[in-house]
Amino acid sequence: MTTSHFDVLIIGAGLSGIGTACQLSSEFPDKTLAVLERRERLGGTWDLFTYPGIRSDSDMFTFGYKFRPWHDTKVLAPGASIREYIADTAREFGIDEKIHYGVKIVGADWSSAENLWTVTALHEATGETRTYTCGFLISCTGYYNYDAGYLPSFPGEEQYEGQRIHPQHWPEDLDYAGKKVVVIGSGATAVTLVPSMAGTAEHVTMLQRSPSYVFSVPGTDKISQVLEKVLPDRLVYKFARQRNIAIQRGLYLACRRWPKAMRRFLLSQVRRKVGPAVDMRHFTPSYMPWDERLCAVPDGDLFRVLKSGEASVATGHIETFTKNGILLKSGEHLEADIIVTATGLDVQMLGGLDLTVDGEARALSSQLTYKAVLVEDIPNLAWIFGYTNAPWTLKSDIAGEYLIRLFRHMERNGHAVVTPRDADGSRLDSGMVDGLQSGYVQRAKDTFPRQGSTSPWKVLMHYGKDSKMLVEDPVDDGLLEFATPAVVAGAAVLAH
Repeated sequence: MTTSHFDVLIIGAGLSGIGTACQLSSEFPDKTLAVLERRERLGGTWDLFTYPGIRSDSDMFTFGYKFRPWHDTKVLAPGASIREYIADTAREFGIDEKIHYGVKIVGADWSSAENLWTVTALHEATGETRTYTCGFLISCTGYYNYDAGYLPSFPGEEQYEGQRIHPQHWPEDLDYAGKKVVVIGSGATAVTLVPSMAGTAEHVTMLQRSPSYVFSVPGTDKISQVLEKVLPDRLVYKFARQRNIAIQRGLYLACRRWPKAMRRFLLSQVRRKVGPAVDMRHFTPSYMPWDERLCAVPDGDLFRVLKSGEASVATGHIETFTKNGILLKSGEHLEADIIVTATGLDVQMLGGLDLTVDGEARALSSQLTYKAVLVEDIPNLAWIFGYTNAPWTLKSDIAGEYLIRLFRHMERNGHAVVTPRDADGSRLDSGMVDGLQSGYVQRAKDTFPRQGSTSPWKVLMHYGKDSKMLVEDPVDDGLLEFATPAVVAGAAVLAH
């Protein structure tokens, strides 16, 4: 068994993990840092998912890193391009040499006596147990289980004789040319798959239990295309990012403040795109906009294949799988050579590791989240969780900026340990994302950390307010408990 010590350990080499590592290593070149990644390649979500058409569901000017601009006018980028962007960023900042691949984190225990985290990991290729110690632990594992997606049981599924696939485990050699395909789902994955498979498949049907809000966005940023002819890239990126942040925030606020008006607006743009041939009941949700995430489609590609007849939508409940398809409770039978179950994610915190403090088990679901970055009563632990109502990276970027400010404060004051304490008793019996009605959130709402009635325990999901709280407000707000440094086993911990 090998043991390695680092000042900072980051779990996860996806978008958040690489971004956070780049930010911290740039500001603190003297700190030792490592990234632990279970997979054999970096990229996280953008390496795991390989289904046809996989792409961002947020514009890349705001989904990309603030500190390393995305210089392409394609609004929703393909998954492979995003993974390449993450890899290039890691290489540029020297993080690619700090990644330990193939290690599954089993547990992490904080020792108050030693002021250290001890992280136990399994190197899955060899079966070797590896131990890491660090002064500060940062989880960038996302929020879902990489081993398996969410897959409900379907009546009669055992009698189906065709191929059944979950998008999280897409076969490289899948040939769907000339096949009848049914995609079960109506979220971001489904609305991406349907137009991507249409045209090659004989026919693609999107089977949904209930409709979602779907809206069209331009495939390319034409404003930036014009501006880049007369302005340097730096300014084009700055203007595009600021513009898109304002548009996204404005759309969200408009949906919350004037839900009926925004509902009419969103439905009217669908009606214009699909024309009279498509029944609007398939695009008329029972809930108001932004009770769940909106689904964006580039240049209305989903609407185009529906209008052409290459794809169709069926709305209803499944009675049973049959030998060659799916029978709905309405009596309609959907023939299918391939069934794709785009049924969502299985939520998992901290990559499934067992978290303990001085040997006592701690679950995120029983702790408050502090500024949606640190965790109540758990020392030297950060947990990076992006936005659910805006591009994920907007939040992970400013969370990284906050950690830089926190580390600087600790160094200046000779602190080794920081622990958030709920001194005001603001705890609420609600999770940090309970307001989102998406199925995967509601299934696992008791898994997420709790939130409080007031800031900094209340989760805002507001880029402007979060930016002020994380980037501008004083680090020491009276709710953080700091402790002096210690030297453990000959290795200096967080403070240098």
